[in-house]
Formats: sequence, structure tokens, C-alpha cells
Amino acid sequence: MSNLEDSASILSEFGLTMYESKVYLAVLQLGLATAASITRVTGIRREEVYRTMPKLEKTGLIERLLGRPSRVRGIPIDDALSILISRKEHEATLEINNLVAKKIELLEMFQKVEYEDMETNGASSFSLISEKDTLEKRISSLIQQSKKSIEFVDNFENSFRFVLTYAEELINTRKKDVSITIITESPPHTKLIPESLNKHIPANSFKIKYCEELPGNYIIFDGTQALITTKIHNGTPIGRSLWTNDPNLIRIIKSDFDNLQETSIDWQEYEVTSDEKLKRTLQELRPRDHVILIYESREAKRKALFTYIKEGLQKGEAAIYICSEETPNEIRYLMKEFGIDVDEYEENESLKIIPYTEMYIRDGVFDLDDVLDSWNKSYNEAIMKGFKGMRVTGEMNCFFEHKLIEELLNYERALHTILDTPMTAISAYNAEILTSVENPIDIYSELVKANGRVIIVGKQ
Repeated sequence: MSNLEDSASILSEFGLTMYESKVYLAVLQLGLATAASITRVTGIRREEVYRTMPKLEKTGLIERLLGRPSRVRGIPIDDALSILISRKEHEATLEINNLVAKKIELLEMFQKVEYEDMETNGASSFSLISEKDTLEKRISSLIQQSKKSIEFVDNFENSFRFVLTYAEELINTRKKDVSITIITESPPHTKLIPESLNKHIPANSFKIKYCEELPGNYIIFDGTQALITTKIHNGTPIGRSLWTNDPNLIRIIKSDFDNLQETSIDWQEYEVTSDEKLKRTLQELRPRDHVILIYESREAKRKALFTYIKEGLQKGEAAIYICSEETPNEIRYLMKEFGIDVDEYEENESLKIIPYTEMYIRDGVFDLDDVLDSWNKSYNEAIMKGFKGMRVTGEMNCFFEHKLIEELLNYERALHTILDTPMTAISAYNAEILTSVENPIDIYSELVKANGRVIIVGKQ
């Protein structure tokens, strides 16, 4: 392999990215490879190597070996090319099937009378909108045309995205005294949508309500037009909506909305969680569970994290608490008030309370490999000392203070894709800080994808 760049360029024609091609070829060259050795051969940053390796594993081109440090090996090039060709054939079949489906969809659309044409003659009509850009333009137009009310029902993520995407239109609409009502599912953070709206629109201009279960996903404009999501995947619209101004259908949707409004709870009165629910959630955590905690107050954070740490210590597990929002001495004092015998646990080395500068960001620098190695080392030491396991928690504010958002997301992803230490981990996020960053919904979505589980605690 005299020229990695040329070889990778050819291999990328089989459906791999250049990064994937280079990493795979480097693994072949090395025989048994670590992320560090792959970086040396390819010149690709180690964070990108970490992101690329799981994709190659999923494709079947490399295999991960058990043990530490984590090492991988590649399958023979003949086998790899066979896999890639088969995948190309499968993708081609899917594309053909997709085109056939779109053909049917297109024919259906042409059988409907277009919205603009029907609007001119006053007749009831229906229009199926499949393209994301077209749907966004239609929603923007309908918001601007609204004269009395906008009534929105959808899941939490889509509700928040609606607020951020159409903030300008909603501001202008409110100037015309149009009422805005949003009903969404029980939220991961009660104030996220209201606070985002309140940045642009006075708080008395809109209503936010929460319900336990959504009967549908729709928007009603002035009680005369509606957009109804017709295709859902895991609760998320994927760009297929039905527009209608049919009075009979509008009447049914409006009745549904009115019933939902009666049974839903205003966001200011909604309690996210109870003590018992929090306790049950924490008790369900198992080794290798990595979750995020979003809290609205320091008191709520301490209650959740101290309960989590205390239960682990009582079970004979080791525990590490990484401080960022409060100092180690403050946490020690508050843990003692909570009923944790900090002095005894620190003396027998089952509890460590340390600042973030000793784990996450050393001398102003975050090094993913060093952090993961530190977790492995801490866990191995705890097991050698006879502890039954280890649970850890970290206050993540330091990443926002140091403007290391991308590094933070890489770290959260790595906890699942790379770190295989059987410890339990909670990453704690201050809701106010999380919502104050640019594109909070994107960061929140990435955190949920990386962790898969969220614990929410309101003010105590």
C-alpha cells in the first residue's frame, strides 16, 4: 500500500467516505490497530477516527477485539469489497422501490386539486405535501395569513423546532393579536419552549400546555385551515402532511383540539417528576447505563445526584463526583447535610469528589483519550480494591464555559460507542445553560441520541 490517498480514493467509489476508506486501509496495514496508531498512519484527527470506527464495525469491515487498549482488525480486502458491492446492489434496489412509491404518490397528488386553485373558487380541497422545503414554505405562509388563532399539536421536539424555525413569523403574527396555543407531550424540560418563545414574544401572548398522550399531530389556522401530519416515524414527522380547508374535517380536528385543551395542563402548573418517580428511575440504572440529567435548580440537581451516589455507596460500589458548578468542598458539605458519611467514604476510598480540572479539562484542554483512559483506570482500581462496581457523575457546565460544545458531544457519543467499562454514569446539565446556547434543540437532540435516556428534575 504505497499510496494511501490513491487507494482510499478508489475504495471510496464502492460507497465509503474518504475517512472510512483511509481508516479501513490503515487497519489492514497495521494488522491490529488502536485509534492512536490509525491517526498516525492516516493523519486523521483521533475524534474523527473514533466516529468512523463504529460505522466500519456496523458495515462489517472491521472487528473489535476485547480488552484494553481497545484494538480492531480488518477483514480481508476481497471480503470487504464483496460486502460493499452487495450493499450497493441493495441500495440500488431500495432506490428503485422508492421511485416506484414516489410515482404512486405523485399520481395521487395530481388527482387532487391544488390548494391555490381551490382557494380561488372557494371549494373545499385537500393537498398532500411531501417535500420538506415545500411544507416549511406553506407553514410560513399560513402563519403570516392567520388573523385570529394558531393551534399547534405535536411532540416536544417538533414543538420546539416549530418555535425556533418560525420565530420571526410568530413575532409578526402576534403584532396582529393572533393567539398562539401549543399543546405537546409531557416534556423533558418544562420551560424550554416557553423561554424560547419569551425571547421573542411577550409571555402573555401564547399558551403552552402539556398532556400525557397526543391523539395526533396537526396545526389549525384561524379554525378554517389545517395541516395534518400523515406519516410518522418514531413520533417524528418525516415531511408528509395533508393540507385541508374542508369544513367537516376542520370541525373534527378543532373538536379534538378543544377536548385536548381541557384535559392538558398549563406549563406553569406542570410538575415534571415526583420524588418517587425519580427514585424508581435511579434504581433502574444498571452498569453501562449512561444517561443525562437535566435540572432546573441546584437543589434539584443535588437531590438527584446525591440520591444516586448514596445508593451506590450503600451497595458497596465506588463513586466519583466531578464538580463544575460547585466546588468540591461545597459538595462535601452539602452531601453531609444530605446524610452521606463523606469522611468515612473518602477515608476508605469508595468516594472521590474532584474538580472538573482533574478529569475533563486539564490546563484548558479536553483530551478524549485521556478522559476515557482515566475512567478505565478508576474503574479497574475500584474493582481491585473489592468494590462491587462504580457509579460516576459529572457536572457538564465546564464544557459550555470553555466553549467546548463539539468536544462535549464527541465525549457523550464516545461513552456509548467506545467506552466499554461496566460503570453507571450520569452527565448533569443545567437547563438554563442548555437553553441559552445557539441551536439548543440540536444540542439536546444530539445528547439524547448519544445517551438514549434522559432524567428530568424541576425546581425543588
